[in-house]
Amino acid sequence: MIFERKYYLDQLVRSEGNGMIKVVTGIRRCGKSFLLFSLFRQQLLERGINESHIIQVNLEDRRNKKLRDPDALLQHIDSLMVDSDKYYIMLDEVQLVKEFEDVLNSYLHVPNAEVYVTGSNAKFLSKDIITEFRGRGWEIRIHPLSFAEYYEVIGGEKGEALEMYYRYGGLPAVALLERAEEKQNYLREIFETVYLRDVLERNHLKNPAGMRELVRILASIMGSSTNVRRITNTFKTAGGIDITPATITKYIECLQDAFFISEALRYDVKGRKYIGTETKYYFEDIGIRNAVLEFRQLEPTHAMENVIYNELCRNGFSVDVGMVESFKRDKDGQLKRRNLEIDFVVNRHDERLYIQSAYALPSNEKVNQEQDSLLQVDDGFRKIIVAGDRYRSGYNEDGILMIALYDFLLGKLDLWKRQ
Repeated sequence: MIFERKYYLDQLVRSEGNGMIKVVTGIRRCGKSFLLFSLFRQQLLERGINESHIIQVNLEDRRNKKLRDPDALLQHIDSLMVDSDKYYIMLDEVQLVKEFEDVLNSYLHVPNAEVYVTGSNAKFLSKDIITEFRGRGWEIRIHPLSFAEYYEVIGGEKGEALEMYYRYGGLPAVALLERAEEKQNYLREIFETVYLRDVLERNHLKNPAGMRELVRILASIMGSSTNVRRITNTFKTAGGIDITPATITKYIECLQDAFFISEALRYDVKGRKYIGTETKYYFEDIGIRNAVLEFRQLEPTHAMENVIYNELCRNGFSVDVGMVESFKRDKDGQLKRRNLEIDFVVNRHDERLYIQSAYALPSNEKVNQEQDSLLQVDDGFRKIIVAGDRYRSGYNEDGILMIALYDFLLGKLDLWKRQ
């Protein structure tokens, strides 16, 4: 079985000839190398590109260790470019090359070179490196499998498929394993030997126990508002590990740089400003999050929220957590101020969506509770509730678009198009 990754393959195809270095980024084991070295390579061959004009170097391969030297890599590539026809140069995990910026910039001036590279660290696209590229780096961000990609290959009853997706996530290798024990063991192993070790070694961190405990805490509070002070207090309560707020901040940044977690900032909708006191963290892959907690604490409500967040990010949208202030009289007639949360404030250019995630809507009272914060916003942008127990999509009498979870995850509706 093969996951075709059509969305990302199309981005690679469309980026050809744009005069930029194509930079494929994403968490380790999400399929970057397979996309580039297998799917894109096959697409090129089917178009009639001569195999000798496709230059591939896997820099993680120990056999290519000598090519991590920038001059050796340049010499190797140059030796394979023997005519003026176009060459497709593919470098996997190029950040392992010293001074790789110079290597890539060298091919910006070669008219018959199309360069594609992968990297597993957000610092790979830091401002300094973008400056080195002189505005000629084109990022294609890869994520683990969406539910639509997963279901297209795995199939079966949708409810059972989604339950498996909630539990084991969307890493391609995990999805193809058949037994639950195999999936769990794989996820546990790559967390320890790939993700955790990579973050520690790449950033020269000396406190693996502290990092491991931080990841466990973030997994436990996934999708809940928090801040560094609160996390620090959790460390103190747990006992045994002495860690400062500054260290926690640094460790969180390292996890974000590795695409392991993402941060959703809190945004004051009416005040039109960010609130810096608290934030939410979501995991790039829900299966890794569950492995961190030994597959305990599997709350479907939080899993659904994380999956929705990832789906929005996968489509290239900017996603924040919304806060809206409102006033309501209590039973004694006193006017009380309330701060209500909107799960996701989604931005695309000058457009916006407000989205609530609702695992179940068993009563009108629950519907009113979920849409209360949405109805406090009167700026005219579309308001949506994604409901896990709803099987049909449509507007309710309050003008809220009620979307069935499967319609949302399988891409059956254009969220931005007025019906």
